[in-house]
Amino acid sequence: MSDHHITADDSWVPDACTLPTAERPLRLAEFDRFFTDAVRAVDRVSARHLRLRLDGTARIEETARDLTARESSCCSLFTFDLSRPDPDSLTLEVQVPAGHVDVLDALAARVAAATGQR
Repeated sequence: MSDHHITADDSWVPDACTLPTAERPLRLAEFDRFFTDAVRAVDRVSARHLRLRLDGTARIEETARDLTARESSCCSLFTFDLSRPDPDSLTLEVQVPAGHVDVLDALAARVAAATGQR
C-alpha cells in the first residue's frame, strides 16, 4: 500500500480531447493503474518528450498497446511509441506538440504520483 494520493482531476485535459467527459475519470484511473503496475523508471527527455521504462511482461505490453491506441483515437495531440529494447523491458515514448507541454507536465505528474516518485 502506498502513501501517495492520485486525484481524478481532469482539469488539465486539453480541449482537443474528444473522449466524453463522463468517461475521463475511468480512463485516468486506467492510466493510474497502468503507471503503478508497469513503470519502472521515468526520463524527461525534453519539454515535449517523456520516456517511461516499463516492466517487460506480455501483459504490460498488451495493456500499453490497448491504452495508447484508445488514447490516440480521442486525443490526437499525443504521439506514443512502444518499443522493446531488450527481451525483459519495454519503453514507452510519449511526445506532444510544443503548444501542449503543459499536458505532458500533467501526465508526468500523474506518473510520479502513481509510482511514488517526486
